[in-house]
Amino acid sequence: MSRSSQHRKFPAFSRRAAMLGLGAALVMGGAARADDTIKVGLVAALSGQSAKSGEAITRGLEVAIDEINGAGGVLGKKIELIRRDDESNPAKGVVAARELVQKEKVAAFFGGIDTPVSLAIVPFANQAKVPFIGVWAAGTAITRNGAAENYVFRVSAVDELVDQAMIDYGMKTYKTKKPGLMLINNPWGEGNEKGLKAAAAAASLTVAGAEKFDNNDVDMVPQLTRLKEAGADTIFLVANVQPAAQVVKSLDRMGWDVPVVSHWGPAGGRFTELGGPSAEKVRMVQTYSFSGNLSKKGEVVLAALKTKYPQITTLADVTPAVGIANAYDAMHLLALAIAKAGTTDGPALRKAFYEIGTYEGLIKTYSKPFSPENQDALSKDDYMFTHFKGAEIVPVN
Repeated sequence: MSRSSQHRKFPAFSRRAAMLGLGAALVMGGAARADDTIKVGLVAALSGQSAKSGEAITRGLEVAIDEINGAGGVLGKKIELIRRDDESNPAKGVVAARELVQKEKVAAFFGGIDTPVSLAIVPFANQAKVPFIGVWAAGTAITRNGAAENYVFRVSAVDELVDQAMIDYGMKTYKTKKPGLMLINNPWGEGNEKGLKAAAAAASLTVAGAEKFDNNDVDMVPQLTRLKEAGADTIFLVANVQPAAQVVKSLDRMGWDVPVVSHWGPAGGRFTELGGPSAEKVRMVQTYSFSGNLSKKGEVVLAALKTKYPQITTLADVTPAVGIANAYDAMHLLALAIAKAGTTDGPALRKAFYEIGTYEGLIKTYSKPFSPENQDALSKDDYMFTHFKGAEIVPVN
């Protein structure tokens, strides 16, 4: 019998059944392969003016994941990182978060530099019951969001505490008596305006004024002039790279040599390149620096970074260190929570975060870092002040 006649005698429904069976086998095989890993996600700025922040977070996560996988993974499975670019856009961030949770089935996911993006994601994370771990955005309301069951954790600075630290630093270093506020016109700026005013009031300081600007503004001379005329003796700045650079350039055009104490937004990109030589005068909050004397853990992580990313040849190439360090510690804390939970089920994983004991991290040694009352692992005592030296961020003094 010819091959063609054999084919003709094979019933059509049987061929369809065979094809369906093969398809099912392929799907099941794919599912089995997917089940071999525990997926974690990242929603961050991977392009645009804050792309260096996304790059830093990625590097911190990947070095930690390499360590975890090299030690056998978690629950007998390797960790797999899946990234999505939010383009610093809240709407795109929410779409990316939904895709990671609903399509990619991540066990948890990390957030990037932009507070407005993270604030937009928070309600979805709590509704989906999937842990969302902030590693940069500092908006107070990200973790203190009022949810009865809060699935948002953070290994990063917290605006309310940063504002206190900035005012304290200004008074100690520059004898600040009349702070002037320069704030990005978005929810991050609004939150810090409240925090800085509260910190100033607590220190019995009178605020000279609070000026706002938008992300694409290139001339802040009018706002700065109003602060100067009101008697501001120190500028407290809250903005990311591009607008922060324009503030510095506007000060130069005015010829006003006033101290600038900044939140950490300028660390997220090419601040000295965009702001010019005076950008080095700005003092800003950080949680970590690879410059100076490193701990043993710091030396190990720096060596791993240089091995994994050959383009790292100087300490300037690990700027911004805060993104690397926060993400590195956060990934290890997540792995500890997964191991303690014994599952990637969201509610069990959330509970396990509260049961983490001690972990010797890059930023510090954590001891019971999370509780239902406080889902921020870092405190004001974990901040340092730094400045740019060329392209490198170094601790002050």
